Amino acid sequence: MVSGMRKILLAGASLALLAGAAYAADAPDASTLASPKYGTWGFDLSGMDRSVKPGDDFFKFANGKWDERTQIPADRTRYGNFNKLRELSENRMHAILEDAKAGRLTDPDAAKIAAGYASFMDEALAERLDAKPLAPALAQVRKVKTKAEFTALMAKSNTTGFTSIFPIGIQVDQKATTRYAVYTGNAGLGLPDRDYYLKPDFAAKKAKYQEYVQQMLAMAGWEKPAENARAIVDFETRLAEASWSRIERRDRDKTYNPMTTAELAAYTPGFDWKTYLAASDVPQVTRIVVTTNTAFPKVAKIYGDTSLETLKAWQAFHLADSAAPYLSKRFVDANYAFRLKELAGQPEQQARWKRAAAFMDRTIGESVGRVYVARYFPPDAKVKMDALVVDIRTALKARIEKLDWMGPETKEKALEKLGKFGVKIAYPSKWQDYAALQLKADDLYGNALRSGAYEWRRQVARLDGPVDKSEWGMTPQTVNAYYSPPNNEIVFPAAILQPPFFDPDADPAINYGGIGGVIGHEISHGFDDQGRKSDGDGVLRDWWTAEDAGKFKVQADRLGAQYSAFEPVPGAKVQGGLTMGENIGDMGGLSLALDAYHTSLKGRPAPVIDGLTGDQRVFLGWAQVWREKSREEALRQQVVTDPHSPAYFRVNGVIRNIPGWYDAWNVQPGDKLYVAPADRVDIW
Repeated sequence: MVSGMRKILLAGASLALLAGAAYAADAPDASTLASPKYGTWGFDLSGMDRSVKPGDDFFKFANGKWDERTQIPADRTRYGNFNKLRELSENRMHAILEDAKAGRLTDPDAAKIAAGYASFMDEALAERLDAKPLAPALAQVRKVKTKAEFTALMAKSNTTGFTSIFPIGIQVDQKATTRYAVYTGNAGLGLPDRDYYLKPDFAAKKAKYQEYVQQMLAMAGWEKPAENARAIVDFETRLAEASWSRIERRDRDKTYNPMTTAELAAYTPGFDWKTYLAASDVPQVTRIVVTTNTAFPKVAKIYGDTSLETLKAWQAFHLADSAAPYLSKRFVDANYAFRLKELAGQPEQQARWKRAAAFMDRTIGESVGRVYVARYFPPDAKVKMDALVVDIRTALKARIEKLDWMGPETKEKALEKLGKFGVKIAYPSKWQDYAALQLKADDLYGNALRSGAYEWRRQVARLDGPVDKSEWGMTPQTVNAYYSPPNNEIVFPAAILQPPFFDPDADPAINYGGIGGVIGHEISHGFDDQGRKSDGDGVLRDWWTAEDAGKFKVQADRLGAQYSAFEPVPGAKVQGGLTMGENIGDMGGLSLALDAYHTSLKGRPAPVIDGLTGDQRVFLGWAQVWREKSREEALRQQVVTDPHSPAYFRVNGVIRNIPGWYDAWNVQPGDKLYVAPADRVDIW
């Protein structure tokens, strides 16, 4: 689950242009549109490996046979129950898109959906156009004669395909959450993380990247591709050296640095902020929140010291790289070969319709979601989710009240924050309005650009207005959930409210271990190492006593040390500092789910099902959710870039700190996962 709000780029279209589009996709079979079922009471017993002792490896005990019999599909980097639901969402979107194509949708945006889908599926047109869609932007780059002109070009990154070293965005102001603020950070890297440029472990990937840069430049018709590729990678390596680590970028205190535009200009000598801001379409602003502030003077100097020729080649490469999925097969294949096969180990490219579904989710996702909800989301699921959320919140309230490490002053503020939590379930109360958008059935790359430009202009237009608290950061068809610190809210899209997370016909213990753990996870994000820094109104401020904050940090550091010892593949360890928030969320989520399950019994004994107690089934429900297999390259990338621990440790790393797990499974000293009580981490 993500821990912060992610903005979806949106777009629209026109059905009139659908005529003449030549494309084909197999219509989805009805059997691929049904929610999955697990066993007779919500758990797949056949996936267990009972030859493994629960206290030695609970993941394998719960999931070992499933792991043995499961193959990762060739077009995936990982596969598990999350992916299974994502496939279901994909198939359902496919059905919606095919209905739009056939004129069977009655939704107000049916024409836009049909045209957007047509543009992606028209592979024949993409082949005829080849690199032509890139030509106008490349011509703009070629025309640049001065560094000032290049700076103005970068400023258009939100409305064009250009890339910037200092991208600008508009977000809720973390210290004044009723208004928006302009934010900026440093960027410009083409590899997944700074470590890929700087660590010897990734030297081979960096070399492959340089080959890919050269390939893209040559395909785009840029001069001296080999020489420029070397210069581009050298430039990006210097940017990487100046960039913050992902662990540093997690710190919400360090990344909130408001400056006046005059202060920012003085702070980054050599970079023309006046020209940059004027060209970015942002209305005149006097205040900007700088995130990675100490990197800015270094990046500005690197920019000033880099030749215009290299910068233009760098821009040309990133144009081609970002456009590649929307161009002809040679671009699509080259982009896949490096981005997915080389970096993540994915053996095969996904079918075009699957990529089209992902594109439509990004461009006009809420309109697709409106149809998705009408077709596939049962209204009573929302009512049952409301009740589960109440149960989990009640469990956390009781835990906070009983904490022996937190003083009364901080407890009062924590309970106040919990009382102000917002909850969004299934779908937005008002849908995104795409009236100002246009998608064309014969202009795929243009559609991608227009969707980004629309979203930027929508954000700019509301800069001086109140924060829209009804807005969602995910579409209803997204299999995920999130907590938003500035809104102090938890959000659960419709697509995750299905088995194995939530099944109204399943044993309640499984639901508590599944969706109950997810609810608890998201609520716990409000009190993880970064979420705890916001108060009940979402304002970034220190509401903790120094003593309580110190006690929290001791426990969090201990948890980080536990996870930093995990090594999913040789030479690649989990970063406890990077995954801290998600690990706290997991531990809090499962603990709260177990408490809430106990409360739901109302003093009655839990039934025993197939020889398994209620508490055992809660833990099995959690473990079933995290059934997942990953390719080695994907795991190596994950531990460097992803704030989530690999799925294996989202089971074994969590349960070993929860006393109820030891009681449920009679785990004893000598078992491999056993941690002595004094060494267990206890936060929430």
